[in-house]
Amino acid sequence: MNGQEIDVTLERIALIRRLVVAWNGEGQGAPIIHPDAPYGSTAWDEDIANVTGDDEGAEEEHRAVGEALKAFVRHATLKAGRFTYHNPLEKLDLSEFEDVFRDGGRSPAQITFDVTPEHLALIPHLAVIWDEARAVPAVEAARPYGGGADLAEAMAGHLGIAAAGEEGRLDRLHHEMQPALQIFLRYADIAPGLYR
Repeated sequence: MNGQEIDVTLERIALIRRLVVAWNGEGQGAPIIHPDAPYGSTAWDEDIANVTGDDEGAEEEHRAVGEALKAFVRHATLKAGRFTYHNPLEKLDLSEFEDVFRDGGRSPAQITFDVTPEHLALIPHLAVIWDEARAVPAVEAARPYGGGADLAEAMAGHLGIAAAGEEGRLDRLHHEMQPALQIFLRYADIAPGLYR
């Protein structure tokens, strides 16, 4: 972000809550909003219109949601705990993207997942970008937490721990960011307003 203010409106919060988080296996791997159904259906422009009440300007609002998502992950708050949610990836095409809960067959319909303080410490550092090729918000797959190219070092720095000897745990934690982010987008609290 370049210091510009981002307008996080009630409508954009409602759309963020509907975003479908998948896993992009490119680079280091990172969460990505599913390009085919960013808000849960393949008629994403209608999904936007249902929230905003405006049949025009869906592409502009979709891009604005991507910007609002940057502020949302940095400023929204959520308490650690166990959450259950309907898995929006269950019925979507996962040939290009993944669901970390998919075990060879189909994705489960319901997900129960423990969001930990570690997940919550990492979420504000997710390097949210606009994926021009797919026209959706995504976490930068090359450097998901910003900083250098070493994923374990970047994560450990944000968690205030040493990476040495923790690589396996940090890799597991990194892959858990898909469900952690899905839960965060659905349940975290944020007030409408201007954010940097």
